[in-house]
Amino acid sequence: MIKFYYNTAPNPAKVALFLEESGLPYEIVPVDTRKGEQHAPAYTAINPNAKVPSIDDDGVIVFDSNAILLYLAEKCGRFLPPDTPQARGEMLSWLMFIASGIGPYSGQAVHFRRYAPEPIPYAIQRYDFEAWRHWNIINDRLGRQPYMVGDQYTLVDMALWGWARVAHMVLGDEAQAKLPHVKRLVDEINARPAAQRVEALKSRHTFKTEFDAQARKAFFPHMQEAAR
Repeated sequence: MIKFYYNTAPNPAKVALFLEESGLPYEIVPVDTRKGEQHAPAYTAINPNAKVPSIDDDGVIVFDSNAILLYLAEKCGRFLPPDTPQARGEMLSWLMFIASGIGPYSGQAVHFRRYAPEPIPYAIQRYDFEAWRHWNIINDRLGRQPYMVGDQYTLVDMALWGWARVAHMVLGDEAQAKLPHVKRLVDEINARPAAQRVEALKSRHTFKTEFDAQARKAFFPHMQEAAR
């Protein structure tokens, strides 16, 4: 059975969605990142980057959320696009676009606006601009077709959903109005039973909610180094 190292952040959510959609058997192993559990040696032996999610599929270790999605899709042969070079090229391109653009720029936009010890206007402006630029590219694509890879719901839509469902936290309350095609896809996925089961996972495990000194130390070890 798949061991799924999980918390409620956007990247674990996308993997949880695939597991629920596919019906693959799995067990959750909670990792409370605000307590610093991702830095424990037992976990860094699984993911040396000390990030969540990861999976252990009977001894096969995979980390990084989009890598996990691709691994699981190929394992069960589901939620992949048509088996053509064109469709596979689109799948890989957009999957990596989400991994290298949507996630990092969204995360940095939130960080510099909410968590940096002091406001840095240049950083706030840069990451806000780049987050919007990437999301607008996604919105334009979804304005031309129902899903990220043509007319079929795939792992790429699941990868996007993890972040898209919290786009308002990244971009502000105007995100839904300015990204109507993203909202349309999010609403459609949210209505799926699998997505509703993912949301229900939050109530099964208790995670630290306070963003106190312990959480800051766990999330931002660079600040500890700078203080030395």
